[in-house]
Amino acid sequence: MNKDVIQTAADTLTGHYATPFGLKKYIHENSVVSRSPGRINLIGEHTDYNNGFVLPAAIDKAAYFVITPRFDNEIHLHAVDLNEEYVTSIDNLKKSTHASWPLYILGVIEQFLLAGAPLTGFDAALTADIPIGAGLSSSAAVECAVALALNELFGTGYDKFMLVKLSQKAENEYVGVQCGIMDQFASMFGKYNHVIRLDCRSLDYEYLPFDMEGIKILLLDTNVEHSLGSSEYNVRRRQCETGVAWIQRQVPEVKSLRDASIEMLDKYILHDDVLIYQRCKYVVEENNRLLAACKDLENSNIPAFGKKMFETHYGLSKLYEVSCPELDFLVAHVQDNPAVLGARMMGGGFGGCTINLVKEEAIECLVEQTSLAYKKSMGKELKAHIAKIETGSNILKRAGAKIDA
Repeated sequence: MNKDVIQTAADTLTGHYATPFGLKKYIHENSVVSRSPGRINLIGEHTDYNNGFVLPAAIDKAAYFVITPRFDNEIHLHAVDLNEEYVTSIDNLKKSTHASWPLYILGVIEQFLLAGAPLTGFDAALTADIPIGAGLSSSAAVECAVALALNELFGTGYDKFMLVKLSQKAENEYVGVQCGIMDQFASMFGKYNHVIRLDCRSLDYEYLPFDMEGIKILLLDTNVEHSLGSSEYNVRRRQCETGVAWIQRQVPEVKSLRDASIEMLDKYILHDDVLIYQRCKYVVEENNRLLAACKDLENSNIPAFGKKMFETHYGLSKLYEVSCPELDFLVAHVQDNPAVLGARMMGGGFGGCTINLVKEEAIECLVEQTSLAYKKSMGKELKAHIAKIETGSNILKRAGAKIDA
């Protein structure tokens, strides 16, 4: 796709990224409309908050946010898909006690205020076509869409790095999930038909082309909400930090698991706590696996890349223990299928999706057979989504721009 076409579309309501019909009635001449996508992560799970490497990509499912200035300090939020409203004010950002969706918006607003941004009241509406609970980072998409819209409407002039950091802090400090930076970074910096090799310590990044000829990215949704995800996510983070602290007693220069080796884990952790050892071992191995997988992409060796995805799932399930029976079933079911090049659970865990690299001609048959087997074994319906790699967050309409009829 021509990048010029994408950039032109970013300033209009038509073109490559049309505003969803449900938002049209909320858009006025002085409104700003932003779009921010969900993400997949091909390999490199739970490594971001350990200062490691990740390999995400933005996808063709996104959150859309409309913001229109008011003449007072009130904030009126509307969730189009839920038909819910929430009202608060710039002067008193009270947290919602009945619904979670306002938190992701209010958290970003709070970060802008803490950064000294001159915000006033506004009306806003949110919609999204990202499956909720599927591990596609719908929360980060919302946060980035809000940050991009606030930045545009109030002329704060923050660059994309700043918007990513504000969005991440919103989730860490306001929502209370100690996520790393990958989700927000992928949403904001995604590039069409490319994955991002992101160093989560330095934030250096490189785009790698992902050769999708004859292959589709198939997401198989367990229909299990990862209700343990937030609490267990924070537990895993603390376990990794504990492992680092134990290594630091003997090797002070180790600041995170990014700096650790298997030999260090064997020497300084294994004999004290097997569970902490397993958590750390997965992270160290996953960082090494990701770097090797990037070489596979550079050599257009998708089968070798896919094999590493299966290895990642084993580590997540057996060492990091963030899988669930449904995720394990879906990966095991496709492991010996020659049409499936790679598969693993994706996201925080305890539910959500598996991500599968599947030969295009086999998609329909695979989904049908897997759905029947999943229903029989797990007693649940299986949802399937095909994801395309797309560009990252952008502005669809600027204040004062003509509204498309």
